[in-house]
Amino acid sequence: MKVTVVGGGSTYTPELVDGFSRLRDVLPIDELWLVDPDPERLALVAGVSRRMFARAGHPGVVHDTADVVAGVADADVVLLQLRVGGQAARHGDETFPHEVCCIGQETTGPGGFAKALRTVPVVLEIADAVRRHAKPDAWIIDFTNPVGIVTRALLEAGHRAVGLCNVAIGFQRRFARMLDVAPEAVALGHVGLNHLTWERSVTVSRDGSVEDVLPRLLATRLDELADEVHLPGALLTLQEAVPSYYLRYFYAHDEVLEEQLGSPTRAEAVQDVERRLLAQYADPAVDTKPAELSERGGAFYSEAAVDLMASLTADRGDVQVVNVRNAGTLDFLPDDHVIEVPAVVRTAGLTPVPAAPLAPEMRGLVAHVAEYERLALEAAVEGGRDRVLRAMLAHPLVGQWAKAERLTDLLLAENARHLAWAR
Repeated sequence: MKVTVVGGGSTYTPELVDGFSRLRDVLPIDELWLVDPDPERLALVAGVSRRMFARAGHPGVVHDTADVVAGVADADVVLLQLRVGGQAARHGDETFPHEVCCIGQETTGPGGFAKALRTVPVVLEIADAVRRHAKPDAWIIDFTNPVGIVTRALLEAGHRAVGLCNVAIGFQRRFARMLDVAPEAVALGHVGLNHLTWERSVTVSRDGSVEDVLPRLLATRLDELADEVHLPGALLTLQEAVPSYYLRYFYAHDEVLEEQLGSPTRAEAVQDVERRLLAQYADPAVDTKPAELSERGGAFYSEAAVDLMASLTADRGDVQVVNVRNAGTLDFLPDDHVIEVPAVVRTAGLTPVPAAPLAPEMRGLVAHVAEYERLALEAAVEGGRDRVLRAMLAHPLVGQWAKAERLTDLLLAENARHLAWAR
């Protein structure tokens, strides 16, 4: 099997390689191709990846290249984890919205919109190369944020694609630790849009019985759950669910904004982590995943990716949380919208598991953000200031004309060099 990682020079990549090494019986990889335009980073990451495979006794061969066509040629699976503009662009996403008292975040709000505008055209070019040069039945797995918008762009263009996020597997692992059970014994009632989701059930299979333990957890461990997502316990009790951390940008916007204004950006923190990681990757003695990689984010990313790749290529028919076409699952959204829910994963495609109706306040927020996402994708594909302005105005964290106009101007000024139509 040939697996290609576009954005392979990311400091995330050894997390993936660690998973490939540990789980090689689940996903037998013969060739791992790392594709990245940055030759220095790519050489360092490829070097430590080869040493990790060697230490683990993995028979796979690691290749590195800046040539997308060579990288994806005859690939079985292509994983996208790129960041157009790097951490410098992320720093802009996290700061320009502050000028009009909006949160700055790389996947949510105006910053997330900027990332979508930069990313979608690049991803579609890569996907076209996959269509022309990879195996005819190759899958594209998108881990590139904003995952929901990028995955829908791929699907609308007719690509064989699915989106992946590590939020659900992170919750699964936390609940498993709380309950002292194996992670595979825990199934989540995970529902919403990417980075806008709730856990509405936590089903545990144990000793032949199946039980939704979320009501008990909300009653007995509410403070712990609330601390995990940095939201009030009363909110979790009201919704009878655990919202993802990303709901904090909506439910505690002003509090988050105040915190951001007094702190370094996440991009600045990540740049520091990356400097330390790259220094370790350059050390020929380093042949395991550095402990500092946990500071980079993406916990359990490798396990989620390996499980998804294995099911897509081996037709396991298991259920995993993915970003997939709605196809009637949430009846208030168009069928072609991309949602994040459990789905049956087969080689031929993915089928969302039916979901119970959302509570009114959840449904309203999901519908609002979904309409913004549709406008954002139109702006990313078609370009034009008016399209950007329309999507900006539609975002629930903006919603005011003066703010939308100012944010549009700030976004375009910050990102013009990355947008062919805005230069």
